[in-house]
Amino acid sequence: MTYSGVMSMPVTYRVSMPQPHSHLFEVEAVFPPAGNELTVALPVWTPGSYLVREYSRHVQDLTITNTAGEALPFERIDKRALRIKAGNANVHLKYRVYANELTVRTSHLDGTHGYFNGATLFYYSEQLRERPHHVAVDAPKGWRTTVALDQQGNEFVAPNYDELVDSPFEVGPHTPIHFNAAGVPHEIVMWGDPQLDEKKLVTDLTRIVETEAALFDGLPMKRYVFFIYGTDKGRGGLEHKASTALLFPRSGFSSAKGWEDFLTLAAHEYFHLWNVKRIKPKRLVPFDYSQENYTQLLWFFEGGTSYYDNLLVRRAGLMSPSRYLTRFGESLTALHTTPGRNVVPLADASWLSWTKHYRPDENSPNSAISYYLKGEIVCALLDLHVRRATNDAKGLDDVLRQLWARYGDESGVPEDGIEKVATEVAGIGLKDFFDHALRGTKELDYSVFAHVGLEVRLRQRENSSDKGGTPPRKGNDKGPGGWLGILPKAGAGVASVLDGSPAMAAGLYADDEIVALDGFKCDASTLVSRCDDKKPGEQVKITLFRRDKLLELNVTLANKPADGVYVARVENPTDAQKAAYKAWLGAAWDESEAKS
Repeated sequence: MTYSGVMSMPVTYRVSMPQPHSHLFEVEAVFPPAGNELTVALPVWTPGSYLVREYSRHVQDLTITNTAGEALPFERIDKRALRIKAGNANVHLKYRVYANELTVRTSHLDGTHGYFNGATLFYYSEQLRERPHHVAVDAPKGWRTTVALDQQGNEFVAPNYDELVDSPFEVGPHTPIHFNAAGVPHEIVMWGDPQLDEKKLVTDLTRIVETEAALFDGLPMKRYVFFIYGTDKGRGGLEHKASTALLFPRSGFSSAKGWEDFLTLAAHEYFHLWNVKRIKPKRLVPFDYSQENYTQLLWFFEGGTSYYDNLLVRRAGLMSPSRYLTRFGESLTALHTTPGRNVVPLADASWLSWTKHYRPDENSPNSAISYYLKGEIVCALLDLHVRRATNDAKGLDDVLRQLWARYGDESGVPEDGIEKVATEVAGIGLKDFFDHALRGTKELDYSVFAHVGLEVRLRQRENSSDKGGTPPRKGNDKGPGGWLGILPKAGAGVASVLDGSPAMAAGLYADDEIVALDGFKCDASTLVSRCDDKKPGEQVKITLFRRDKLLELNVTLANKPADGVYVARVENPTDAQKAAYKAWLGAAWDESEAKS
């Protein structure tokens, strides 16, 4: 390959994996001349996952030379960066990266495949960040490479470092599945033996893609890749500009509920093609890979995407209206069972994602709230407020389309941009709503659901496995049992003790190892279920180990809080409410009622 001159010379990488069982990627990087000194570094985080992960800790066996193989002097600036005496010549780096963490935001290499995110593998230079970046992959025999980047000869080509970091690679013995949706080629690559019905997978993903494309009148990329990883445990996804990585328990694909969960995960990450990857917070433009990047807007960019993942699966005809409302009720229940909702404002939860959301501890339920979870609910309320203000002529769809028109060039949304555009679309002042929902810690106001003939109701949960979302069971005369107020770990340990609970009042601690209840053996999980079988006001004796010391605590169980939430239809809806319901959920009131 030839280049027109020095200024167009790319940064090049060669990735090999001669011993996959070692979990070591071998990388050669060549940086073209950029002056007498060249500074290179690894990112400390992956865009889309807001936690400093210190990728440089996995680098080993680093050498730095010129083209002739002569060692170049360098100094370490900090934990991630090197200053090299380059002499205005090419700089060659050779190093190995340990990769044995199977998540969507890191890298993984073993005898079955290699998966890598660029932030974990590729040193970069701010001096050359906007140059093209090319990658050649030396794959083991029988393995192929799939990535959403263009290919020129034996190299995969990114126009700059940011797009390279935004394009994960899968190297392995896979056979991609090809399909077209909304006029754009799509591929599916699977690893981990997920046992999927390929025809159903393609059919359902096509419906989701085309539903989302219709919202924005087309797709913003020329090719897209779904990477699907079946695992024994773990669930997650990470968005990219032309691909996504989806991690999902392989056992979940076989049940109706599991398949529904998978489709909402896929819909969520695909929606990020617009919301985050192109419409993005201005504070993240450009990405600073050296440190945290702060914004208050993750409630919309992640929470809003969470709102749309269920809604778009519903619009695609892959979820019934009753299931949608049940799932939304489960989200409301998750919010109301988290004491931290009354402690941290939603806007602050976004700002503090670097220390709160991705670094939970035993006190997190009491001190934090997920901007995904509360953001989903606030965006639903915002949608209904806009619909009510415009007599259903407009909604959150129109807010998104306006944001797409104004900021889809990736220039970035200012911190007050969402509120301004929503106010413009609604045609009324929304300051009180945003002050309450984003900047306050009082309970949310759900009265706007009346616009679509619905109301949010609270009840006591029957037991610890009750996720809410549905009305109280008929014929359940037993009534809710006693409330202890802990979250159990898998096994004997206590994960968290909730504020205001009998457990906290009695002095039960996180990490206590439960031994018995009233003299009979149990662990933390069975402790909760046995308290469910008792009555409020009963006193129980809990035997436990705390730092290897045997203790007994007397706890008086309390009434369960009314934190099970569900969405119910009003008894006598007006024609206007029925019409608004149909405009929102895309199903006639009577049709939805028949399917409920």
